[in-house]
Amino acid sequence: MARDVQITFDCADPAGLAAFWAEALGYQLQGPPGNFESWEQALDAMGVPPENRNDASAVVDPEGARPRLFFQRVPEPKQVKNRVHLDVRAAPGLTGDERMAALEAEAERLAAYGATRLSRHEPAPPLGAGHLVMADPEGNEFCLD
Repeated sequence: MARDVQITFDCADPAGLAAFWAEALGYQLQGPPGNFESWEQALDAMGVPPENRNDASAVVDPEGARPRLFFQRVPEPKQVKNRVHLDVRAAPGLTGDERMAALEAEAERLAAYGATRLSRHEPAPPLGAGHLVMADPEGNEFCLD
């Protein structure tokens, strides 16, 4: 039986990183639980003190088809290269110069939200279609593919 997965990010600023990834993936911030109209109402009702209100955040696919991303605050900063990363499929079906132009445009768009471009890998047929390596606002590597 297949299982659903959640992708979890350890980070310093869960709300900020959640906002970035919502923008990058076309996701939305997860709504508050139950009958609460806002997260502030829910957190007040739960007795969560103000200093702990950015301990976690989550984003979800508005269509409910893709995994939830969960962001949790941790005390230590990122220290080494990711061993697992996300490939953001920003140019499906495109090849060559058209593909690379689409990836460059997406890299520029995400840079406006705090991403950093790390490297460009040119197409190398027959197996290498070309991609860009990026980092999110907290330095987590991801590819525009």
